[in-house]
Amino acid sequence: MIKIISANQIREAEQATIINEPITSLHLMERAAKSCCNWILDFFSTGSDYVFFCGKGNNAGDGLALARMLFEKGKNIQVYILDFAGNPTDNFIANLNHLKKIAPALIFEVDEAQDFPTLKPSSIVIDAIYGTGLNKSITTHVAHWIKNINKSGNIIVAIDIPSGLFADENTVNLDDAIHANFTLTFQLPKRTFFYPEYAKATGIWEVLDISLDRSSLESAESKCFYLCDADVREMIRPKALFGHKGQFGHALILAGSYGKAGAAILAAKGCIRSGSGLVTVAVPETIVNPLQSSLPEAMVIPDTEKNYLSTAINAGNYTAIGVGPGIGIAKETGNVLKRLIQDVDLPMVFDADAINLLAENPTWLSFIPKGSIFTPHLGEFKRLAGNFPNPFDRSNAQIAFAKKYNCYVLLKGKYSAIACPDGSLIFNPTGNPGMATAGSGDTLTGIITGFLAQGYSPFQSVIIGVYIHGLAGDLAADLLSEHAMIASDIIDFLPAAFKVLS
Repeated sequence: MIKIISANQIREAEQATIINEPITSLHLMERAAKSCCNWILDFFSTGSDYVFFCGKGNNAGDGLALARMLFEKGKNIQVYILDFAGNPTDNFIANLNHLKKIAPALIFEVDEAQDFPTLKPSSIVIDAIYGTGLNKSITTHVAHWIKNINKSGNIIVAIDIPSGLFADENTVNLDDAIHANFTLTFQLPKRTFFYPEYAKATGIWEVLDISLDRSSLESAESKCFYLCDADVREMIRPKALFGHKGQFGHALILAGSYGKAGAAILAAKGCIRSGSGLVTVAVPETIVNPLQSSLPEAMVIPDTEKNYLSTAINAGNYTAIGVGPGIGIAKETGNVLKRLIQDVDLPMVFDADAINLLAENPTWLSFIPKGSIFTPHLGEFKRLAGNFPNPFDRSNAQIAFAKKYNCYVLLKGKYSAIACPDGSLIFNPTGNPGMATAGSGDTLTGIITGFLAQGYSPFQSVIIGVYIHGLAGDLAADLLSEHAMIASDIIDFLPAAFKVLS
C-alpha cells in the first residue's frame, strides 16, 4: 500500500534527500520542475501558450523553474508574480533571477492595483501561487486573482496542490481556491485529494516521482494508505487443484422485498461470481421465481411472508452472511436482523437497509460479530454515525466507529474509504462515475460476502472486494462507456478483473 503522509512529513523527506543524496534544495526544485515539464510536454502535445501565476514562496520557485524549462523548449510563456502573495524565499529569488536572464520581458510583477490580464482561450494556466506550506486563509487580493483565474475558462494545471487548499485539512472557502483541471503533485498524493468535497479544486491529479529519500518515506508514521494492485494480487489465492464446492464456502444472503427482487439477484450473482462454492438467498416468497429463473446457480429459502423478510433463519451451516440489499425496514424484518445478530458469531456484511435498521436501533450495534463489514454510502453513514462539517471529521468518525465496534466500515464512492479496527484508513483507487448506478452497491455486498465465505479474513475480503468491484467497473467502462453502464455489467466483467489480477 502507498502511504499517505502529511505535508510536514513530505518536507522532512525533502530535507533528508538534501542531506543524504546529497543535493541542494535548488537542485531538488529543479528535479520537481523537470518532472512537471515532461508531463506537460507529453500531455499538451500541440504548441500551447503557458501563463504562469506565481506567489513568492517555494511553490512559485517550482513554477518559475518550469517556466524557464518550457521557454527553453520553444514554448511561449508569460509569468505574473503576485507581489502581495507573501514574502520571497531564497529559492524563489534564485529561480526568478535565472528566468530574468533569459526572458526578462515575459515576467510581470504585479500588485493589487493592476487589472487581471486578458488570457487567450488557448493558453494553459499554470498555478504556482501557493503550495503545501499554506496554513491560513488567503488574503483578499490573492482571492480576487484566484477567482479571475477560475472564471477565465482556461485549462488550469496546479503545481503540487491547487492554491488555497491545505494538504491535510481544509478550512478555506473553496471559492477562494484554484479550481484546477489537473494537479501535478510530487512523490505521494495528498490526503485532500481523496475527498469528493475538494474534487472541483484538484481535478485529475497525477503523482510525479521526484526520488525523495526512500528511507525517510518508509519511516514516516501514518495510518492512512492508498491501495495498489500488488496489494490485492498478493491476497488472492489460487483455486485448489482438487477442490470441490464445499471447500469454497457457503454464503447466505438476506435480500429483497416487494419491488426489489433485483437487489437480491445482483447480490447473489456477485457472490457467486466472486468464487463462493455455494450461495443460498433468503427472500420473500414473491421473489423466489424471479431469482431462480434468472440465477439457477443459487439456492433459495422462501419466506412465509410474500413481500418482506419476517422469519428467523438458522444460520449455523453458513461460512459467511450478507444482509441488507433491498430488504426494507419493516418491523418484522428488523426482528429477523436482530435475531441474526444475536445468534451468529461469524463476521457479517451489513449493507443498505440493514444499516438503516441498525441506525434506528443503535443498541443492537453492541452485539454485531467482531470483524463484521459495513458498506454504507454517504447518506447511510450519516444515519449510522451522524453528520459532520467536513470530510476529515467524517473520516475520524468512521475510524472511531470501526474501533468501537471492532469492524470495518467501507464508505462507498470515488476513492472508497475503508476504516479498520486498528485505526487505519485505506483509500481504494479503482472505480469510475459509471458505477454510480442502481444495484452497484448490492453487487459489492455480494462480492465481499463471497470472499468471506471462501475463508478470506474480513480485512482481505473488504480490500479485495472493493478493489475488484471497481476494477470490473473500469473494464466495463472501457468497453461500454461510463454513460451506458448498469450494475450487472460490473458482474459480467468480474472474470476479466480476476484475469488482470492473476
